[in-house]
Amino acid sequence: MRDAVIVAARRTPIGKRNGALAGVHPVDLSAIVLADLAATAGIDSAVIDDVIWGCVTQGGEQTGDIARTAALAAGYAESVTGVTVDRQCGSSQQALHFAAAGIVAGQYDVVVAGGVESMSRNPMFSAAQGKDYLGPRYTARYPEPPSQGLGAETMAERWGFSRADVDTFALESHAKAERAVSDGRFLGQIVPVQTEQGIVTADQGIRPGGTLESLGALNPVFREDGVIHAGNSSQISDGSAALLMMSGQKAEEFGLTPLVRVHTAVLAGDDPVVMLTAPIPATRKALAKSGLTIDDIGAFEVNEAFAPVPLAWLAELGADASRLNPNGGAIALGHPLGASGARLATTLVHHMVDNGIRYGLQTMCEGGGQANATIFELL
Repeated sequence: MRDAVIVAARRTPIGKRNGALAGVHPVDLSAIVLADLAATAGIDSAVIDDVIWGCVTQGGEQTGDIARTAALAAGYAESVTGVTVDRQCGSSQQALHFAAAGIVAGQYDVVVAGGVESMSRNPMFSAAQGKDYLGPRYTARYPEPPSQGLGAETMAERWGFSRADVDTFALESHAKAERAVSDGRFLGQIVPVQTEQGIVTADQGIRPGGTLESLGALNPVFREDGVIHAGNSSQISDGSAALLMMSGQKAEEFGLTPLVRVHTAVLAGDDPVVMLTAPIPATRKALAKSGLTIDDIGAFEVNEAFAPVPLAWLAELGADASRLNPNGGAIALGHPLGASGARLATTLVHHMVDNGIRYGLQTMCEGGGQANATIFELL
């Protein structure tokens, strides 16, 4: 029986909005990771069957099937195809799912899954600016327009999270990320990016030393009496990440040692207006499908779109909080939309390898009230 394994996982540093990576075209940002991925594995790019690339704002510099453009910009053989995927924030996690399914089905032997987002150069929602992208039939069913920020406020209210709860979680995200950098945990996964200003080697969004008092000075953004503000939300960011995937048989043929295999991959949908709750049913579905329990999972990556998302996930799933986002999350590291699923996978896979963790799970909320959930098994 064929399986889908990951043999290499790499990412750029994550740049802040209008920060160190803002001057890099998203095609080039993608190409840097793609070129490094093939070089890391020591393979000829001509053996790659496809590049499946997540990208959310598919307009401006990120249009025209950026997957194919980036593959060519990376110097890949002209025989290597590319397809661009949009499942909102989960786009590159969905790319991973498509890649795994194609390998198991025998349609692919070797494939790259990943994604990119330059939110500095292609602002969120800019592709839909001035356009009714929902349509009259959708709005007839859901008169209240979807809003991630209001959804986060609804979650905080529904699960009873106070301002101190969400701010404390945000501070812990930065503290964990700072420890990860200090311990050198990201060194094996980050590809340096050369810019006109110099080489970027580290994530820009980490802010150590914050306090509840300093976060308390920030005003709520979405409700005057709410709890959500810039300090407990994911950061607008630039970045790219990619995974080299293949069948176990092909890895053996190439003499490559797989890091993990894709054990289980599922989807779930939930309320599209609140939008952010689907990681909870997605995780339950993944556990049921895999035959594993929550306690069998040694590490979790639950995307920190807003602090109430992982907090509600913890409250509902009863997971060990010490296993959640052990190296920090999007509140500290940033959330380059189309790249985030692959970034989470890259961080999780390296953490599993470095610590001998057999099973890891990642999940993230996505536009439309959706979520992917993926379980990896250490090999």
